[in-house]
Amino acid sequence: MKKVLIPLFVVALMIYVAPSAHAASWAYLGQAHVDGQHDHDNIEVGKAAGRYRFLQIRIKNAPIEFDRIVVHYGDGEPEVLQVRDVIRAGGHSRAIALQGDRFVKSFELWYGKANPNSGKPELTLWGQR
Repeated sequence: MKKVLIPLFVVALMIYVAPSAHAASWAYLGQAHVDGQHDHDNIEVGKAAGRYRFLQIRIKNAPIEFDRIVVHYGDGEPEVLQVRDVIRAGGHSRAIALQGDRFVKSFELWYGKANPNSGKPELTLWGQR
């Protein structure tokens, strides 16, 4: 009986620990509030500036319709990410791959409220090294 329980316990522990370890690998980069039907914001990464391989957008309060994100790298080169997606309140984007291994300074966001009658959407940006 012990021979069966120990491997089951190990598998259960791995299933429990793996998602939390993955979630811990995301670093908070900044936040913004969407004020109108069409909005544009720039998020300076600040203390968290560095090299990131992936970007994730998380949404609260109301859905947001994204057009694009412009990533500004330390070498002055921008990268345009065509997001063109609606992300619901409480949802998040897929992990969006960033180009190369370069230092990220800021993110320029082009978006708007997905529903003009909704509350004030809030987004947070997360990066994975």
